[in-house]
Amino acid sequence: MATPRFHVIEIAGLRRELPVVRVGPALSIAVLNILGDTALVQAAAHALVSRLASVAYDVILTAEAKSIPLAHALSVESQRPYVVLRKSYKRYMGDALQATTLSITTGHEQTLFLDAKDQTRLAGRRVVLVDDVISTGSTLQGLRTIADQAGATIATVAAICTEGDPGQWEGIIALGHLPVFRGE
Repeated sequence: MATPRFHVIEIAGLRRELPVVRVGPALSIAVLNILGDTALVQAAAHALVSRLASVAYDVILTAEAKSIPLAHALSVESQRPYVVLRKSYKRYMGDALQATTLSITTGHEQTLFLDAKDQTRLAGRRVVLVDDVISTGSTLQGLRTIADQAGATIATVAAICTEGDPGQWEGIIALGHLPVFRGE
């Protein structure tokens, strides 16, 4: 059995050892999983709200599932509501808006849905798009597409970390950056 490999990162004053996991042929990533890591979520939310202080926004918009705790903590810290795009359609969602994305971790297409009731929460509002890690930008593009369909204006984008080519993510408010590991 191979020895587990980790990538060490410091986020908002907290040190974490992230497991390096293969997600494709000759491609591995350091996995940041914030689910259940309350201390990290709270510290990251506090740091991000400070960085968002000069941004005018009304609503936080995120996608299911790993970034929900971050959106919730940001909502509490900023006193602004949040909306979650779902990855499966439920009948109670009504005439939902939708956008398709491709996840780096699953390698499969996913569809994001905005519940009909939440469309009015975004219409005419300035939104901050939030994700735990922005890697390929596919989820971010899905968030942008639905925000546009709902009539929202994107104020900025925030994440705990970006991943891959740092130059690709200029303008993103992030607390850290994760490398990708190629040829492994």
